Amino acid sequence: METVLVTGCSSGIGYHVAKGLMARDYNVYVTARTDEDVKRLIGEGFKCLKLDYADSESVQDLANELMLLVGTNLYAVFHNGAYGQPGAVEDLTRETIEKQFAANVFGWMELNNRLLVMMRQNNRGRVIFNSSVLGLVSLPFRGAYNASKYAIEGFADTLRLELSDTNIKVSLIEPGPIESRFRPNALLALKANVDMEASVHRDRYRKTLQRLEKEGNTDSFTLPPEAVLEKVIHALEKDNPQAHYYVTKPTYIMGTLKRILPTKWMDKFILKVAGGELND
Repeated sequence: METVLVTGCSSGIGYHVAKGLMARDYNVYVTARTDEDVKRLIGEGFKCLKLDYADSESVQDLANELMLLVGTNLYAVFHNGAYGQPGAVEDLTRETIEKQFAANVFGWMELNNRLLVMMRQNNRGRVIFNSSVLGLVSLPFRGAYNASKYAIEGFADTLRLELSDTNIKVSLIEPGPIESRFRPNALLALKANVDMEASVHRDRYRKTLQRLEKEGNTDSFTLPPEAVLEKVIHALEKDNPQAHYYVTKPTYIMGTLKRILPTKWMDKFILKVAGGELND
């Protein structure tokens, strides 16, 4: 029975991936950021540890605790757990951008380097990063999140090359819209960190707020979290896992168009899709 760590499991993708792997008899450890979620997940039968990717001390504590629990018997990690900071680039402070990268990039890198020490002891393992279609293409008003996912793409691609002489495989999963709490959490981050009324984009912010606060999920391309689970299982169990796994039609479409369209044409297509608003 292989041991797998799945991070960011309070809801959404992480929660469903963890449940799916447990059903396949993996020895799954999960993480959540708040004490309340940790307690709830333990009550549901998960082996849950606390982890706040944005806090280096929390990352180190998690790595130490996991090592005490499983020794070097860690087969895989599924790096999940992130949030999206909406807002025009010119409306984001350095502090806001640093928070985005602390949670979405630096914590992932720091934890991953600790876990690699465990995997190298047995010269085997799987490292899986949950990226995004926004790690392939950029949408307006998502600059901080776009940049964080581009960073993870670059980190994972480099890591894959550096581990090419080992039996540790690295994969990126690149979902488009997935049912989760990502959108409402992004809306909270927008309200908390962007002075919308002082922005030159205030009319767009107002229009988007009216839509997001009234409507539910109406995107016909949105898939349930189980769509990501399918890719995680493939990355864990195949002898030669793929380096990149697309999930949802928008990812396939955007990934293909970026390869074949000139940049100017791609920009026009993205702006038309975006419709001049913040994208959710």
